[in-house]
Amino acid sequence: MNNEKKGLMLGLIAVIGFGLTLPVTRLVVVYLDPIFISSGRAVIAATIAGLWLLLTKEIIPSKKQILQLIIVALGVVIGFPILSAWAMKTVPASHGGVVLGIQPLITATVGAKIGKEQPSLGFWLSSILGATLVISYVFLQEVGNLLWGDIALLGAAIAAAIGYAVGGILAREIGGWNVICWALVLSLPIILVPSIVTAPEEIYKLPINIWVSFLYLALVSQLFALFFWNKSLALGGVARVSQTLLIQPFITIAASQILIGEEINTTTVIFAWLVVTTVAISRRMPIYENKNATNINSN
Repeated sequence: MNNEKKGLMLGLIAVIGFGLTLPVTRLVVVYLDPIFISSGRAVIAATIAGLWLLLTKEIIPSKKQILQLIIVALGVVIGFPILSAWAMKTVPASHGGVVLGIQPLITATVGAKIGKEQPSLGFWLSSILGATLVISYVFLQEVGNLLWGDIALLGAAIAAAIGYAVGGILAREIGGWNVICWALVLSLPIILVPSIVTAPEEIYKLPINIWVSFLYLALVSQLFALFFWNKSLALGGVARVSQTLLIQPFITIAASQILIGEEINTTTVIFAWLVVTTVAISRRMPIYENKNATNINSN
């Protein structure tokens, strides 16, 4: 199995993990403050990450790599979790999942800008088509007006896409696991206080399903899925593997129905088929090495 296929396989595993994030967040946001959800899950993940780095005696990243890790942390540890958790107070998880369908295009764009990838015109056209489909889906739903939740989700998509692209490129140097572990550890001084301040007073009285859901967000959404994702981008390339994110909205929609009872209509099924088709098309489009790109790993 070549690196591209390995990257796509790991990317799919990560996307499945990501796809459950919004419905699980929607479930716990009824009981927990959005700030606690986002910062608390990161504190748990950062604790595990810090212990791992100590046990394995990993080399401390260089100053340049630390700056890159800060960008990753701002995107996937702070920006996306806070904005997406806040959005889940105002819009359905299935709706939010489709709005996040814009992520592949943003991720590919950032990856092409800072990396050495130059996607072909056909690749861009298929990516734009996929993004157009998911945006069209939003305005065909009952929640057709632009809501603050949609704006938050757009910000979350941008934050995550930047973190994904930088993390995927950095993973080629220090490994996918180290990228997310160091990003979490660097975030700890920022997220620790908000998690303590916003923690529920009687946290021990939370239902068991809320505890399990919160641990999912901490261990899978914030840690293991990002490890697989960074590794997949390093192996298969940011632009190529990022297109697996187009499948994420429909994993989210299915999970929303199963976990929290949101309905799936015929329109959703049609758009799911159309978007998955664009993924298949984009995979066949060439991606070249861009020697003129701004390389984030250059000195």
